[in-house]
Amino acid sequence: MTHETPIRVDHTGIAVDSISDAESVLFAFGCRKLIEESVEGRFRWAQYDFGRNASRLELIAPEAEDTFLTDYLDEHGPGLHHVTLEVADIDAVATAIEAAGLDVVEYREYDDWTEAFVPPSNPTGALFQLFEYHEGYDEGRPAAEKLYVDGTRLGER
Repeated sequence: MTHETPIRVDHTGIAVDSISDAESVLFAFGCRKLIEESVEGRFRWAQYDFGRNASRLELIAPEAEDTFLTDYLDEHGPGLHHVTLEVADIDAVATAIEAAGLDVVEYREYDDWTEAFVPPSNPTGALFQLFEYHEGYDEGRPAAEKLYVDGTRLGER
């Protein structure tokens, strides 16, 4: 099964022990910091890019003692954690992925976005996050140019 749903790489996530320690590397590459947020006191994420419409990198670091991220860092150490794909229609993409014999797990709907994951047990060995921004995601957050790869979410096109 195929789909015609627009998809693009939103960002690549890198697990680190400390954002403040690791971001100096990204700054040396010429990145600019776009946003930093805490997720329920469990972990913190910050995104960086190389300029408008450019690729983005994300640093994720634990804030609590016992989370998926502390487990990941204990087992693997700092490094590549996930690739997030922005999708215009997550249900169409998930259906196509499952029809190809791959697993889609941890499907979660929130007010402002929907996400699901393709676990690293797939033949690439990479964890993929599927992410569909909903209308209103940018309310109360930094400007759209800092949130979306080209300043707009795929669903707005």
